[in-house]
Formats: sequence, C-alpha cells, structure tokens
Amino acid sequence: MRGPLGIGRSLCVLGLAIALALPGLAAAAAPVAAANAAAVSEPGMSMVTFNLHHDREDWPSRRRTIVAELKRLQPDAIALQEVIQKRNVRNQAQWLASQLGYRYVFVSTDPVGAPKRYGNALLTRRPILARSEHLLLPLDDYRTVAHLRIDVDGKPVNVYATHLNERSDDAGQRIRRSQVEDLLRFIAGSAAGAPVVIAGDFNALVDAGDLSELRSHYGDSYGSVHVNTDLAGVSTLNRHYYQAPSRIDHIFFQQDEMVAREAKILFDQPDDGGRWASDHYGVWTRLQFAPAN
Repeated sequence: MRGPLGIGRSLCVLGLAIALALPGLAAAAAPVAAANAAAVSEPGMSMVTFNLHHDREDWPSRRRTIVAELKRLQPDAIALQEVIQKRNVRNQAQWLASQLGYRYVFVSTDPVGAPKRYGNALLTRRPILARSEHLLLPLDDYRTVAHLRIDVDGKPVNVYATHLNERSDDAGQRIRRSQVEDLLRFIAGSAAGAPVVIAGDFNALVDAGDLSELRSHYGDSYGSVHVNTDLAGVSTLNRHYYQAPSRIDHIFFQQDEMVAREAKILFDQPDDGGRWASDHYGVWTRLQFAPAN
C-alpha cells in the first residue's frame, strides 16, 4: 500500500511538469519540491512487528520467506512475538538475527536453561544504548515486555515489544487493561526521556477500550498514515486462517517526538508453494523525528 509520502512524490513530479509548461506556476512549485525533499531527508527510523506463530507449519520453509523480506526492508528494529526455542529448534529470534546481521534480545517467563522457552524478542541493526525487560501484571498470564534503547543516527530511541492476553471475553479485556497500565508504568521508568515506539500483538483493535490509556499517550502509526482508508477492512490476522478482518498488531509512537510517514502490511501473500509466513501478517512503518520547535 502506498503511503502519503509516495503520493507526495507523484504530486511533486506532476507539479514541476506543470511549472515547466506554465512559467507563472514555477514559484508555487518550488516550495512544494523543497518541502517534499525535506520530508525525505528528515532523519528517522523504520520498524517491523510480526507474530512468528512459533515453529508451527514448517518453520524451516517459512523462515526463508521471512528473512528474505526483512533483508529487503532492512528495518532499524524488529519486534517479534511467539518466539520459541526448544530441542531441535534454535531460538527463532537468534536465528533471524544471525541471518540479518542484527543484535537481539529475547524475553521469556521460562527460566534460562529450560528445555523450552517462549516469549518476545527485539532485533536491531543499530547500536544498543540500554536494555531491560519486564514481566507484565498479572504475573500468572506469563506476558513480557522487551526493551532496547537504540542509537538512530546519534539520537536515542526506546523500542518496546510485547504481546498481550488473547482472550476475547470480559476477563480478557480486564487483563489487557491491567497489562497496558503496567506497560505504561514500565515505559515511564525506563525511557529516560528519549522517544518511545511500542510494537507487538495487542490482541485488540486499536480503538478498543482495553487500549484507550495507551492511545491517550501514543499514536497508531498505520492509522496515522492511512487516514482516508476504510481501516475496518484492514487485517493483521491472516485471512487464510481467520474469517473476519482484525487489525490487532500495532506499532505505536510518541506523537510529540515522531511523525509516521509510511506504513504497510507485510507477509499478506503466500509464497510460490502456497505457504504463508504466519497466521498473522506483519506491519512495517517508517517514522521521522518531529521538527524541533
């Protein structure tokens, strides 16, 4: 899907062509061209979030598709959910990081050395300035947050990866609300004043009441880019597996510090053999640092 920036480039070219044909419009076209050039050159970062579906359905084949797309995109940070390591299955985040040349952190409630560990991960190609992790309340739901502070061209940015409770009933909504509150407390204690990006599988629509406190602090990158799109039809649950569209995988960003410029859905087509990368689609977004006031 093309974001506003791609449309802006097309309009810029069209505007310059008209200016050449009609000299009187040249003065108006020049500021448009300058504004678009500034938008492209403004520093920032890109990020992906993706639920790996752990090792189900032929992981050795699926991972080839995943790593090829991530190599093409070269995102600054990658949030992964449903990451597993067990006998005969190397930690999936570790494997992907080795293929991409990235560093990674993996967070699990399963103790180090356990025969099976399951959790969330963050990968980055940027220098790591700080790292931390957190077990979300309630502790009996076994949910975690991974955190990295990375250096993006000399500017620190906090990235967080999480995966909230999956229940669709009232109890699930209460648990997710509690997890969001705890997540925000953890961010407040770990961000050290640097911009914040939060990615993951939230198991909730972006406008759900469970996420209202999160949305009061952070913007939805995909929704910010696709403001004129019927978002009700957009899904991050793979429609091959799930009947109804549901956008539950999100990348949130700190709106006073960053601006969402592009966003698209990843892994929404099967490979040549008809195999899907996961039972979720991924989300990619490009963020720019907000101009200084």
